[in-house]
Amino acid sequence: MTNILRRFDFWTVVTGVILAVLALLLLFPIVRVLMLSFVDADTLEWTLGNYVEVFTRNYYLKGLKNTLFVGVLGTLGACLLGIPLAFFTARCHLWGRAWISTLAILVLVAPPFIGAYAWIMMLGSNGFITNFFEAIGIETPTIYGAHGIILVFTLKFFPFVFLMTQTALMAVNKSFEDAAGNLGCTPWQCFTKITLPLVFPAISTGAIICFVLSIADFGTPAILGRGFRTLSTIAFAAYRSELGGLPTMAVTVSMIMIVISMLALLAQRRILAKRRYASSLTNLPVKVRLTGWRNIAVHSFCHGVVLIAMLPTLVVVYTSFLKTNGPVFVGGYGLESYGRILRTAPEAITNSFVFAIAAVILITMFSALISYVIVRRETAAAGTIDFLMMVPYLIPGVVMAIGFVATFRTGFMSGMSAAWLLILLYFIRRLPYGVRSTTSSLRQIKPSMEEAAINLGAPPLNAFLKITIPLILPGLIVGSLMGFITAINELSGTLILYDSGTITMPVSIYLAVLDGEFGLAAALSTVLLLCTGVCVYLVFRFTENRDSAFI
Repeated sequence: MTNILRRFDFWTVVTGVILAVLALLLLFPIVRVLMLSFVDADTLEWTLGNYVEVFTRNYYLKGLKNTLFVGVLGTLGACLLGIPLAFFTARCHLWGRAWISTLAILVLVAPPFIGAYAWIMMLGSNGFITNFFEAIGIETPTIYGAHGIILVFTLKFFPFVFLMTQTALMAVNKSFEDAAGNLGCTPWQCFTKITLPLVFPAISTGAIICFVLSIADFGTPAILGRGFRTLSTIAFAAYRSELGGLPTMAVTVSMIMIVISMLALLAQRRILAKRRYASSLTNLPVKVRLTGWRNIAVHSFCHGVVLIAMLPTLVVVYTSFLKTNGPVFVGGYGLESYGRILRTAPEAITNSFVFAIAAVILITMFSALISYVIVRRETAAAGTIDFLMMVPYLIPGVVMAIGFVATFRTGFMSGMSAAWLLILLYFIRRLPYGVRSTTSSLRQIKPSMEEAAINLGAPPLNAFLKITIPLILPGLIVGSLMGFITAINELSGTLILYDSGTITMPVSIYLAVLDGEFGLAAALSTVLLLCTGVCVYLVFRFTENRDSAFI
């Protein structure tokens, strides 16, 4: 009885601490953003005027339309690439299938603003592809504007749809498709009327992730927009213009972004709730071997998609080794750009690693505790924590950063430094990666070993540290690495919170692109991509199923 009480008391305290941390770092900043959106910046009185202005002033309405436009079309483009790529890799014998999946994952974890910058190098006003076509008398449109943003979103986010749909396609019961074929359905009818509906949950989940990330993305429209404003860039501009006062319009625009994300998620769940999609995991599909022109066409499509998506990364790495004289490329190859980052940006590199590693340490500690509470404690508090782990996925970085400003730079909590604010921002935004990965590992472990240790007299904390932690260590490592990858690449939130002493690599890259310092930006981007690539390799080493680690 005493052991049971000790166990109950220990995990009750842990649950309380977790709820307090989530309330302080997640709920309170969001509530502050919500409250400020109803405050008049001049009179400090409650008002609906901010929302009235957003929905009546053409500047904000156009930003809203632009956001939905690039979000929807970017998601549609991701589906048009991801679904056929998933089908061909899951149902056909392809040369280099593992290579295709690996490149898709590398595309996924590369920072989107680096892709935007690379497309400027190719299709910008002075891009090498633009110059090539001009030399032969062909005028091509530049990458700037809505079409460029949609292109980057399509090539950046299609791996979400691809990886999720591929996993679902490999688990479909082949009997349904065979029955449709026996009844006279063509392969196309079978695909559209049988296969697609069966994997719709996976497709819709990938599409929702693409849409939410598209409307929340700041770097791509900021770099490629050239007057094409989205809600994320409007919110950032409003925050900068409201410095010294209450960022009421910035938080109002931010709330609109949150509402759009939530409505998209609710719409998907409502659609899924109307039908049943389950099937038995028997009679799984058999891969077919293509011949002739079909084989050539499928291989060309699959390898072409991932190679084009990887092209920005290859261009960035290549550009970093071009010889420069200051910001100007002078022909030939050299390491001047890397020499410049050692002279001008060592602090940015150091800060990026320090902040990301500090955030990952917190993520690792809390992921283990939160996962245990979610899996082993069937309480209302555990259910609440599990639900709250979805919130950071829906909140754009600009919104969370503004919420941190409103919470920790005013009132009695105003003494926190920019460095700590960045660490805590990275921690709370990337915590779900660690929790989801660790929770998956813990669900596969029976609680009998922990219970045996406690019955033999071990305190709950000792049983957790000596029994549970070693068993869930692979999931904990994978989640921490994913947290590090995303934390070190954080741009939008960092732009709002950083000061002169806390500049990071993503911010330095963004500022270098704006200043036309493409060599410096390429070298910094290559360092960032190298860090990301090493982490991806380590994730591969610590997980047997590469695809599931990124879903």
